[in-house]
Amino acid sequence: MRQPAERADQAAGRDPEAVSKFVEGFAAQLVEAGMQRMPARVFAALLASDSGSLTSAELGEQLRVSPAAVSGAVRYLSQQHMVSREREPGSRRERYRVHSNQWYEALTNREAVLKRWESALSDGVTSLGADTPAGRRMAETLAFFEFVDEEIAAMMERWRVHREERFRQG
Repeated sequence: MRQPAERADQAAGRDPEAVSKFVEGFAAQLVEAGMQRMPARVFAALLASDSGSLTSAELGEQLRVSPAAVSGAVRYLSQQHMVSREREPGSRRERYRVHSNQWYEALTNREAVLKRWESALSDGVTSLGADTPAGRRMAETLAFFEFVDEEIAAMMERWRVHREERFRQG
């Protein structure tokens, strides 16, 4: 018996096996880059769905995993601002959605992390002494994160303009 996700893929003219191969292959790339395996699989499955939205049951069926595995993966992805939870109207079921700008959101939300690191590193330079070898190393690390923070902000602005030009609706 075919799974609901497989039927939807076939209705859209896609080979369910090819979709599964993409999901697992892209998930493997995300794992290689440092993401946990289950969140990577869930994210890839959401990304590959036409609606960009699936329920826990649909994800579990497609990935052949337990609801608990899906729940843990979605919790991680939500914390990383890579997916959002939506309540189905008139239902207690939640749908998990990936948005077209998920990479932008995930990267720009790193700004708060960078600011905390910069603050901690600044405290480290003060504590260690700017003229000590450790203090100089800390100051260089701080300068690197300040540079990255500025570059990300400028790059995100360029992306907004590029995205608007390239994917303008209408």
